[in-house]
Amino acid sequence: MDVLFLSPAYPPEMVQFTRGLGEVGARVWGVGDAPEESLPAIVRANLAGYLRVPAILDEDDVLERVVAWLGPRRPQRIEGLWEVVTHLAARLRERLGVPGMSTDAVLGFRDKVVMKERVAAAGIRIPRTRRATRVAEVLAFAREIGFPLVVKPIAGAGSADTWRVDNAAELASVLDRMRHVAEVSVEEFVSGQEYTYETLCVDGRPLFSSVSMYVPNTLVARQNEWISPIILAIRDPEAAGLGVGTVMGVEALRALGMGTGLTHMEWFLRPDGAAVFGEVACRPPGANMVDLMNYANDLDLYAEWARAVVHGRFDGRLTRPWNAAIIFKRARGQGRITRVTGLDRFVARHRAAVARVDLLPIGAMRRNWKQTFLSDGNLVVRHPDRQVCLELAMEAASTISMWAE
Repeated sequence: MDVLFLSPAYPPEMVQFTRGLGEVGARVWGVGDAPEESLPAIVRANLAGYLRVPAILDEDDVLERVVAWLGPRRPQRIEGLWEVVTHLAARLRERLGVPGMSTDAVLGFRDKVVMKERVAAAGIRIPRTRRATRVAEVLAFAREIGFPLVVKPIAGAGSADTWRVDNAAELASVLDRMRHVAEVSVEEFVSGQEYTYETLCVDGRPLFSSVSMYVPNTLVARQNEWISPIILAIRDPEAAGLGVGTVMGVEALRALGMGTGLTHMEWFLRPDGAAVFGEVACRPPGANMVDLMNYANDLDLYAEWARAVVHGRFDGRLTRPWNAAIIFKRARGQGRITRVTGLDRFVARHRAAVARVDLLPIGAMRRNWKQTFLSDGNLVVRHPDRQVCLELAMEAASTISMWAE
């Protein structure tokens, strides 16, 4: 099968998805704006051909260049897993007559207001939401429902440019920071623990699923530098009382017309036990969560996604042996990483539970924690018992420190 794959090396996790396509027997035709010689060796080894375009986000230009490059050839699948190229992938499918999700279906996953309208029509509980292109519209909605509110881009990815505001002064400050965003979604703030629901679907049917918990909720982690955010992949969501979220997830994917691929949904469990929809994307989660699910399930979801795309099936064994947690570390200070404390002691005490240590090396420049949830590296721990796994993650978060100067 010939698969046209947009942006095969960026973001970095796309390298492994390209590898997966090659491993399951696809002929992969890559399209990106990086020079071919700069692509990682594993990407080049799995590409049958590559078209370099001036700017992958210039949809109209890329569309015409790809059509001219292919000529009479037609791939059997066109895939784009980076959030900002999912719409381009749909436009290419429609232009070239390739099966897969339409632009209208992708719109439901990209436009947060359209998304909520469609899932609400299916009977799913959502926060009150308003689309706004002008400050006056935001202020009017704030007067209508009160504070706290959440303000986010209509077509944003992850939690970038997402803010909780608790009063009029904070709202004015946030709106000033978001002047570069043309259109926003203003939403009622939902109190409750934040979870995720991930799937690998074939023709809209989930063949694999996973539920994770954010510790703390993402808005809190995004606004407090001292926090080491944790994401906990839960071995048995039903036993943890989270079945209400998985049911809602399946209903949301059906309402939005999901096709074949990975999905990532965020939702809230209120103190009264009710589930409230947050948002969902028709692409894999970021923040190394595909790796986290691999550690939790002893799977290779990069290859299983590719198998679903190429062969329409999932071959992984669903034994679910582990709870797994990823702990993101943020260095103290600015500049280059100078030392790490507490790591050796933690690994010595819990070696059997440590699945990965991937911290920036000494001498590397510290990352801007406001721009990337990945921060300055991470650890992954896993354990069959959920509470033990969470306690290990909390210990790593509190006892391991990175320092920069």
